[in-house]
Amino acid sequence: MSSNPSNQAFKCCFVFKRIFKLRVSEPPEDIKQLFQDYSENGNMTMEDLIRFMKNVQDEENATTEQAQTIFNSLKHLFIFHRRGLHLDAFFRYLLGDHNLPISSNVHQDMTAPLAHYFLYTGHNSYLTGNQLSSDSSVVPIIQALRRGVRVIELDLWPNSKKNDVKVCHGGTLTSPVDLIKCLRAIKDNAFVASEYPVVVTFEDHLTPNLQEKVAQMVTKVFGDMLHRSDQLDEFPSPESLKKKVLISTKPPEEYHKAGDNKEKGKLQKLKSSSKKDDPKIEKSFSRNESDFTDKDQLDDEESMEEVDEDKAAPEYRKLIAIHAMKLKGGLEKILRKKRS
Repeated sequence: MSSNPSNQAFKCCFVFKRIFKLRVSEPPEDIKQLFQDYSENGNMTMEDLIRFMKNVQDEENATTEQAQTIFNSLKHLFIFHRRGLHLDAFFRYLLGDHNLPISSNVHQDMTAPLAHYFLYTGHNSYLTGNQLSSDSSVVPIIQALRRGVRVIELDLWPNSKKNDVKVCHGGTLTSPVDLIKCLRAIKDNAFVASEYPVVVTFEDHLTPNLQEKVAQMVTKVFGDMLHRSDQLDEFPSPESLKKKVLISTKPPEEYHKAGDNKEKGKLQKLKSSSKKDDPKIEKSFSRNESDFTDKDQLDDEESMEEVDEDKAAPEYRKLIAIHAMKLKGGLEKILRKKRS
C-alpha cells in the first residue's frame, strides 16, 4: 500500500505493482464560498468555526468544547492543520457525524399532556421474525427499546395448564416466551435510549385469576417505576412521567366471545334441524362456522369491543393507566366532533 492515502498500490501476479490514484471529490462552489467567508488565508480557527455554527447552522448554543471535539475528530487525518481547518477538513466535517442533519437532542416542549404527542410504537414487539411461525423472545424487545421505541405490545395467553401466562401470537405457530422474562427485559432497558415514559400494551386473553397473577408480576417487577392512573381529566406530561412505565390494555377476547358464542349456538341449532332435510346445508354451515372461528382468531383486533372492566381482577384494573379501545366511527369522526 502506498504511503499517500490518495494512491493505492496492488501486486499483480505476485511480481508487478500497479498504482491507482483515487479521485478525491472536490467541495462544491457554495461550500468553497462558505469556507472563504468564515476563514482567513485558507485557515478556519476554532473561533471561526463557532461563528459558522451559530450563524449558518443555527446552533446558538455552540461552545468551545464542541468546536474542540470537532477539531480532535479530524486530527488523525493528513488534511488537518494544527492551527485550524483548511477547506478539505472543513468539507469532511460537514459530511461527518458531528454535523448530523437531524439533532438527536429533544428540543420540543414536553410539558403538554401525553396524548398530545406521537409515540414511537412497536407491534408484536416480542417476535423475532414473521407473525406466523417465528420465535417469541425478549431480544426484539430489548433491541426496540434501545432504538428508542416507547410503546411495547405483548399478547398475553394462558399456558397449556391454564396456571401461568405466556406471550405469543395467538392462533399461529409462533413459539411462546414467559411474560416475566419480557417484563424484566423491559425494566432493564426501558430508559437506555430515553428517559421519557414507556407504555406496555397488554392485548390480553386471560381469565380474571390470571389477570390477578399478571398484576402481581407487574407490581413486583416495576415497583415505583409503575405509574398508576387516577381519575384525571387529562394525561400527565412526558416530562412529569420520566422514567415511568404505563400499562395499557386492549379488551380480552373472552369478553366479546360470549356474544359470539350465542351466535354460534343459534348456528348449531339451525344446522341440526336442517341437515336431515338437505345434506348440502350441512356442508354450507360447516364452511361458514370454520370461516367464523379462523377470522376471529387471526384478526381479533378488528372485532374487539370496549373492555368490560367489572369482570377484570381488581388489582389488574388498578394497573390500567391508558384505556385502550377502538374508536367508534374512526379517527375522522372523532376529529369532526372536536371541531364542532
